[in-house]
Order: sequence, then C-alpha cells, then structure tokens
Amino acid sequence: MLLDLLHLLTTPAPRVQRRLGYLRDSIWLMSRARRCRRAWAPHLEASQAVMRAAIAATERRDTAVVLGSGLLLDVPLADLAAAFRRVVLVDAVHLAPARRAIRALPNVEMLTADLSGAMALMTGAARDLDLRLPPVCAEPGTGLVISANLLSQLPIRPVERLEASRRPFGPWTPEDGDAFGRRIVEGHLDALAGLTARVCLVTDLDETEEDREGQVHARHDLLYGVSLGSPERAWTWELAPFGETARHRCLIHRVAGFSDWRP
Repeated sequence: MLLDLLHLLTTPAPRVQRRLGYLRDSIWLMSRARRCRRAWAPHLEASQAVMRAAIAATERRDTAVVLGSGLLLDVPLADLAAAFRRVVLVDAVHLAPARRAIRALPNVEMLTADLSGAMALMTGAARDLDLRLPPVCAEPGTGLVISANLLSQLPIRPVERLEASRRPFGPWTPEDGDAFGRRIVEGHLDALAGLTARVCLVTDLDETEEDREGQVHARHDLLYGVSLGSPERAWTWELAPFGETARHRCLIHRVAGFSDWRP
C-alpha cells in the first residue's frame, strides 16, 4: 500500500491521466503483477515468444514501436533494442520499473499517448473518439508495430466512465456502453490495418470466472464481439488466481497471439 502511494505521488504523468484514473490503474496492475508473478509467468513467456517471432521475421530494422508497453513484463525489450536502431515504447503512463529498464538502452525511448482515443472525449475536450495511432507507427522507417496485450484494455476505463456518467460523451450516451467499447476495439484494429509495417498483435479475448471444481460462473467477451480470426498461437492466462479476487474463484483469460496480424 505504501509503495503504491509512493508511485502515485512520484510518477510523472499528465494531469488528464491522473484525473481519469489511468495512473491509478497502472499502479494497481503493477501490484497485481507482483502478487501473481508465478501465475502470470506462462502468459508473459508466451507473449514474448510471439513478439520474438515477429522480430525475427521483420526485414526493416530501423524502428520498432510497442503500443501498450506498460511494465515491459511481456515485452522482450533486450531483443528489440538489439534488433532495431530505434525502439519507441508507447503508453498512457510509464511507471518507474519501465523507466529504470531503459536506462542502459540508449536507443529506446518513451512516448506518452492516449491509445484509446477517448481521453479528450471523456474530459469534454473533443466531440468524438480520436482513434489514431501515434505518427511514429506510420513513419517509413518503422518496420514493426507491436500491440502488446493492449486491445482489450483500451475500452475498460472509457466504458466504465460512460456507463457511470449522467451525461453523454459526445454522441455516446450511458446506454451505449457495449457499442462504445466495440468502436474503440475496432478503431485500434482499423488503425493497425492501415500500417505498412509488420503488425504483431497479442491480446486477451475473453474472461471466465471459475470455481475450484472448474465450473464457469461468468464469461465476458473482452472484445465486444469483434473477431480476430484464427491466431497463430493461443493460450490461457490465469489473471487472478484463487484468493486474489475471491477465495474460491479465479479469473482466466483466453489469449491470442499473431506475429504478423492482418485483418
């Protein structure tokens, strides 16, 4: 708790990220990753394996971009830094562990950006979603863009705020939660599809809540009905082991990995 408070007070983050809860969410995720290190290990290893396959198959070795770089636990940063002249890590918030990880890598830089396209809409500074990727993704020298366990995360905070709000967000009303979430997912995929760079996509698909007998008590589609097709690799991620959110329940995610994704 004290460590989380320290990160909350000392992490450099834009005011809007703090106001909308993105900094708090990142710190909470870091704490869960620490508590669930053993349960998460197979998922992190599988994610890195898909990304390494993408690195090995990429011909243009000037710039690589990681969207949703987070704590870098699922990102083979050393491999990227060795393979590309420049590596750009993009996220809404960059916590201290990630900042420390790049200190010895002079060709790695961080970019703070809203990848959901919803922050300005949520604060009333825009009339609708802005679903563009950072310009670096479309630069001629960019050979690889990785969407790193990001896609299902993008709608979470915007949908929660929309459904809890008493006012519309631009054209979106509080009753439009599912359509709003689907549009954010589709917007990210549409933006990736427009790139000339190789796209590596790793994302969770759905979440099941299971008891100790393996019975499923709830299932949630994390992509709001958007289909990605058959993945190159698929696995399960024990996001919350027994005791993390409930004594006799665990949360399991299905994950898909594409080292060369195209719609």
